Amino acid sequence: MLKAELVKDLMVPLSEYVTVYKDATLAEAVMALKRSHAECDPTKYRHRAVLVCDESRNVIGKLSLICMLRALEPKYDQMISDKRPMHMGFTRQFQKAMLNQLKLWEAPLEHICKKASNVRVDSFMVIPEDGEYIEQDASLNEAIHQLVMGHHQSLLVTEDKKIVGVLRLTDVFTAVSDMIIACGI
Repeated sequence: MLKAELVKDLMVPLSEYVTVYKDATLAEAVMALKRSHAECDPTKYRHRAVLVCDESRNVIGKLSLICMLRALEPKYDQMISDKRPMHMGFTRQFQKAMLNQLKLWEAPLEHICKKASNVRVDSFMVIPEDGEYIEQDASLNEAIHQLVMGHHQSLLVTEDKKIVGVLRLTDVFTAVSDMIIACGI
């Protein structure tokens, strides 16, 4: 039997998750994520996102690793209207042609520090949608369904509509894989 049966059994409490304020820069968000990696328990997965908070410490957005890389190349905003990950199967040849034709990533690494210190996180954060929230007392079955159907890397965990933690796909997969291994097949 799965030891953790509810979302709250596997979630990372908000107090233990990486956060920045909405007026932080990309550089500050990257530094916060790096600090969390240095402080991370080596037996657990590292965070793969940063939560963005308002002045009252309410979570208002998320920054995935993809979001942070996209923020360094402003031309992506001209081609992609949605900041969410695209689940399209572009061929490698098409991707290369797009890179060359649109002149993406021409010389961004030369000016990466300047770019990272000039762009604020509230300009590229993803605002969570309804399907990215789950109650802390929801079953893991429901959470797994939401993660799979929404292609989410994490869900924001709520208690009485207030965000209290993050349920990460990596933690859910670890719990499920441990259960499979325990079957001894």
